[in-house]
Amino acid sequence: DPFCKQIFCANPSRKRQRCFLLDDPLLSCIITYTINLVCWMVYLMKTLYFDCSMGAAGDMLTGALIDLLEDPDTGIKKLNSLGLPGIRYERESAEKCGIRGTHIHVLVNGTEEGDEHHEHHTGEEHHHHHSPLHQIEHIAEDLPVEESVKQDILAVFTLIAEAESRVHGVPVPEIHFHEVGTMDAVADITAVCVLLHELAPNEIVASPVHVGAGSVHCAHGILPVPAPATAEILKNVPMYGGKIKGELCTPTGAALLKYFATRFGDMPVVTAEKIGYGMGTKDFEQANCLRAILGHTADDQDIITELSCNIDDMTAEDIGYAMEKLLQEGARDVFTTPIGMKKNRPGTMLSVLCEKKDARRMAELIFRHTTTIGIREAEKKRYILSRTAGTRSTLYGNVNIKQCCGYGVSREKIEHDDLARIADDQGKSILQIRKELENN
Repeated sequence: DPFCKQIFCANPSRKRQRCFLLDDPLLSCIITYTINLVCWMVYLMKTLYFDCSMGAAGDMLTGALIDLLEDPDTGIKKLNSLGLPGIRYERESAEKCGIRGTHIHVLVNGTEEGDEHHEHHTGEEHHHHHSPLHQIEHIAEDLPVEESVKQDILAVFTLIAEAESRVHGVPVPEIHFHEVGTMDAVADITAVCVLLHELAPNEIVASPVHVGAGSVHCAHGILPVPAPATAEILKNVPMYGGKIKGELCTPTGAALLKYFATRFGDMPVVTAEKIGYGMGTKDFEQANCLRAILGHTADDQDIITELSCNIDDMTAEDIGYAMEKLLQEGARDVFTTPIGMKKNRPGTMLSVLCEKKDARRMAELIFRHTTTIGIREAEKKRYILSRTAGTRSTLYGNVNIKQCCGYGVSREKIEHDDLARIADDQGKSILQIRKELENN
């Protein structure tokens, strides 16, 4: 019956589900539209916001994330079950300036060493065992966690190693960690990676980072705040000092923020569902805590940086090569627009979309690979659909699909490579295959 319509509705997991059959095509369309609209209205993107107005350290991030869990004690038990050598996590309720939150103690072989954030605040010099990067890799590989979590742990330590390498002029393989290489730092980084995997936010936004002021005592002597390794890690990240004397952001905290934050900026419009406070050790006039807000946003919006320049003295081949290099180095998108320039010369406007943190690096690449002598920068607000990849079963086997949703819209598209492959195998045109699969 050509009027018998199969009604599909989109659900928050972005899977297509057969709901029911209707004979009335008009009623089918009305119900289909209503169901899809309601389903996507209730689909909300999970957003995690870190308020770093008092800096960031590994234990503070861990405490804030533990605070977000339905059962924090179960979270601590899970961390202790990881089997980190000699490590034990303990959770304590703490209060700063009338705000109650969670302070995390990390015991190493029964003794609390305290991470580098607390040591620097004491003004004393502490000595730790040095741990080469390959030893940390062995520890991570033995953990009973998902492979993606292991990769996150190693990626955070690699950020620290690369920063230490640039500061000390030593190759990365020869880096021996001092403060950040102790087992309590390993514990902090592992805990944050595991907890973020469990909370699974779609987006992580962090405020500009308060790094503190003055100087700090460490194994290398008296250093300015932020410490050189911290400053190196926070390149292209908004940070600021202030009246509070001491190191508020540690290399561990900086690396975790740099690695996990989707972007840095003001708190987005979010409906908060849970709020966690990770407490530091020292007391200041301002509450020494890191606040984590977990909530939902109805649809995706973000800020993208656009770099653009005008070119009238390059060949199309050379511009194409520059576009390839920019995309290879992480640009979100690169495109050109034909324009008219001075002296009635036809020219090309090269536009590059990138994350704010990558803007300077992209500008350097534009100068390197083009003849331009000036680049414009603008921040653009984007309305974007949530996107995901999946597979669908068809009469020709499984095909890869792209699914998009948001703002009352949901749609999917079969990957062109799969359409081309099936068309070649069946001796048909892509148009024929697409029509067959759409009607399948």
